[in-house]
Amino acid sequence: MTRLLLIRHGATEWNEARRLQGRADPGLSPRGHAEVLSWRLPPDWKEACWLSSPLRRARETAALLTAAPVAIEPRLIEMDWGAFEGRTLAELRAENPGGMATNEARGLDFRPPGGESPREVAERFRHLAADLADAPEPVIAVTHKGVVRAGLALATGWTMATKPPVRLAGDHALALLCHPGGRLELAGPPLALAD
Repeated sequence: MTRLLLIRHGATEWNEARRLQGRADPGLSPRGHAEVLSWRLPPDWKEACWLSSPLRRARETAALLTAAPVAIEPRLIEMDWGAFEGRTLAELRAENPGGMATNEARGLDFRPPGGESPREVAERFRHLAADLADAPEPVIAVTHKGVVRAGLALATGWTMATKPPVRLAGDHALALLCHPGGRLELAGPPLALAD
């Protein structure tokens, strides 16, 4: 069993505009950069090894949080939002209220045109968790909201058709336990990173 701490990257200009980023690769905004500089890791995570999504916003966040080596892990990449990338949910809901409501009600099986479902994100993350289950030390992974939500779904049975069972604020990290086979368990409430 391995302890895993999921940290969502700091804010980008697209986050601030509430645009769906998916695989787009903007860096941190000035506000996001300052925000990450204010974060502090819980003391019992100081000796962890580090992983990051390959996307720039996650790599920049990791570089601001640690001087340790950070391995790039493709399975930590954000959900592919397909044709919805760069749009806001408000725009999409206004253009097609019935279609978006039906799609969003599908929870884990929500799928943007040409994109990936949260269930698919959860499945690739489960494979990563299985690989990490025998790691000799705790792991900190800098990733994206879609991946953090997938981890929460796997750990709690949340179907994403309702509000999450745990509030996931942007300046909090999600602590999980990785068991053999990729089974995940919450290791406590989300951990505040901001002072």
